Amino acid sequence: MGRVAFITRKIEAMLFFTRWKAAAILIAAFVICLFAVPNFFSESAVQKWPSWAQRHIVLGLDLQGGSSLLLEVDTNAVRKERLQAVDDDVLRVLRQARIPFTGRAIHGNSVEVHITRSTDIDNALGKLRDLSQPLSGILGASGQRSIDVAENGGLITLTPSDAAITERIRQAVDQSIEIIQRRVNELGLVEPTIQREGVDRILVQVPGLQDPTRLKAILGKTAKLDFRMVDLSMSPEQAAATHAPEDSEILEGQNGGKYLVEKRVLVSGADLVDAQPGFDQRTNEPVVNFRFNSNGARRFAEATQQNVGKPFAIVLDNQVVSAPVIREPILGGQGQISGSFTVQQANDLAILLRAGALPAPLTVVEERTVGPGLGQDSILAGEHAAYVGAALVVLFMFVTYGLFGLFANIAVGINVAMIFGVLSMLSATLTLPGIAGIVLTVGIAVDSNVLIYERIREEVRAGRTAINAIDAGFSRALATILDSNITTFIAAAVLFYIGSGPVRGFAVTLGVGILTSLFTAFTLTRLIMAYWVRLWRPRTVPI
Repeated sequence: MGRVAFITRKIEAMLFFTRWKAAAILIAAFVICLFAVPNFFSESAVQKWPSWAQRHIVLGLDLQGGSSLLLEVDTNAVRKERLQAVDDDVLRVLRQARIPFTGRAIHGNSVEVHITRSTDIDNALGKLRDLSQPLSGILGASGQRSIDVAENGGLITLTPSDAAITERIRQAVDQSIEIIQRRVNELGLVEPTIQREGVDRILVQVPGLQDPTRLKAILGKTAKLDFRMVDLSMSPEQAAATHAPEDSEILEGQNGGKYLVEKRVLVSGADLVDAQPGFDQRTNEPVVNFRFNSNGARRFAEATQQNVGKPFAIVLDNQVVSAPVIREPILGGQGQISGSFTVQQANDLAILLRAGALPAPLTVVEERTVGPGLGQDSILAGEHAAYVGAALVVLFMFVTYGLFGLFANIAVGINVAMIFGVLSMLSATLTLPGIAGIVLTVGIAVDSNVLIYERIREEVRAGRTAINAIDAGFSRALATILDSNITTFIAAAVLFYIGSGPVRGFAVTLGVGILTSLFTAFTLTRLIMAYWVRLWRPRTVPI
């Protein structure tokens, strides 16, 4: 009895597994593995399940095929817009200060204005230098300003600095990513990947989309909407033959023809809060119904009250969509855009207006389409690699460590299921490098068990009993396993933050695999070993 009590105390000292702790480990592993189940059912079947159970792994572009677009922000347009803004500010400041000037114009990358009276030069310089704001650097103020202001003989030159232009390009890319995200989501496409590439490029990947034509049309439009009055002082033909009024310009119509339109914007698309496709009740043609916010509704009401009987132009990306006549004041802040649209054109325009205007035009610099056949080949190649690698690992562990190898293989199998469960919980995108990351984590998980088992062997050689050797093997291998896994996890984190696309997919699966490997090595494997010891109470270690 004394020896049995001694062995029992040794077992309890080694295990540290109360019933609730063992139950918690098993339940946690079971629940995480349960999240991987939806991946084995068709999408139509999964849609009937509760929303929390519909999470699944999304196959990346290289596995299920799809479209990839590399878009570039038009930096010249950003620079031109910035110069135009500076030019407008110069006009506003000098008019408010009542300083006479001549020759205000944009020359190259600068805005020039000549002050008429020499006595006003110092005052004008002070007013215009207020337009230049300090730029913030990484460590606070960088010492640079947004505009360089110079004066020579009454001619004042304002030049946006290179740092200010670079910062504006960065902001334009950030804004474009947000707007592209909204536009793609409005199209109902599944799990798009949208990310920055370099300084002025954006990568858009849409798995499952084989024809990117409509996607390019949606993403390529700036969707800058303005409401302006039509200039009736002369016809567009007369304006083209002679000279258009200074405050007006000639614009093309979407369905042909030309319009002489005032440059002054009555209401901009920034005041829109909603846009929905619909049908005109009188003609039954597709239209877009829009609604303004309170500021836009007030300005639109004022404009229509003052211009009853006159046409106004609805301008989209410097093209006149339509130019209806204002029959009566529009006071409700709502209206409709008609222009001989098809149903899809009306729907696409509504999407563009809801998502907002891009800060600068985007051009497609690279287009790539991966067919589903190539994606299927990638899946098969990845599966074969995973099966072969897993089979070799299982065989090696069983041959080398016997029964303990079987315990390790069970834990590794649960580890792989947990990886898929965590990826499903995150609705992560699985790419071919991601599959490579999973295969690699199988090796990492086995490596943890190898360290534990080799430590147990060393303890047996040192003369310890079986139970003491098993206890010491788990306890003393902990530091080594943590050290190796933490360094690998740091590498995965670095890859995730500085990488993009497939590199991030590899980093995600590697990082998740490291965490689940630590869990299985020090809880599941130890729990299995603990129950084996309790049942068999071994006198020797079967390695």
